[in-house]
Amino acid sequence: MKHPLILASSSPFRQSLLQKFNLPFSTFSPDIDETAIPNEPPEQLVKRLSERKARAACDHFVKGLAIGSDQVAVFDGQILGKPHNKENAIKQLSLFSGQTVTFLTGLCVYDIASDKAKTLIEPFEVVFRTLTIEQIEAYCDAEQPYNCAGSFKSEGLGICLFEKLNGDDPNSLIGLPLIKLSQLLAEFNLDILAAQP
Repeated sequence: MKHPLILASSSPFRQSLLQKFNLPFSTFSPDIDETAIPNEPPEQLVKRLSERKARAACDHFVKGLAIGSDQVAVFDGQILGKPHNKENAIKQLSLFSGQTVTFLTGLCVYDIASDKAKTLIEPFEVVFRTLTIEQIEAYCDAEQPYNCAGSFKSEGLGICLFEKLNGDDPNSLIGLPLIKLSQLLAEFNLDILAAQP
C-alpha cells in the first residue's frame, strides 16, 4: 500500500472500527498529556488532542498516515470525563435521564512524510430515555462502563439507555467517525474502496 495506516490509539473499540476498512494498519499508544488548558472550549480540546495523538506517530514510524481521535461528552456546557467508578457513573446517568448529551469527536489524519495534518470535529447527539435509579444501577452492574465518556457503551447494552441518536455517523459515538475518516484519507490520495486487497 502506498500509505501505510497507523492508528494512534490503544482503544480496542477504535481498532475494531478501523478494521471495517478491510486494510492493514499499525497501532501505538500515544503518550500525551490530555489535560484541558484552562477555559479551553471542548471543540478546541478535541481538535488539539486528536492532532497531538496523530503527530506522536513520528516517535514510532518514519512514514504513513497516522489517525488520531479524541472524544468528550458535553452536557449543560460542561465537559464530562470518564466516570472511573460505579458511584460516578450512576451520578452521570442520573443527570442525563431525559436529557440530550452532545459528543464531540476530534479526528486528525497526519502524513508523517509531508508533515501535513487535516483535522475536523464531528458532533453527535444522544437523547436519553427517562431512567429510574434501578435501571441505571442494573445497567452499571451489567456493563461496568467506567472507562467510557458518558458512562455507557453504545455498541453494547448501553443502546437501551437512549430514546434517539442524532448524527451523521453512529461510529462517531464509539470514537472513530469512519465516514469523515474515509473522506480525510481521500484528501491524502488514499481511496479506501480502490485500495482493497
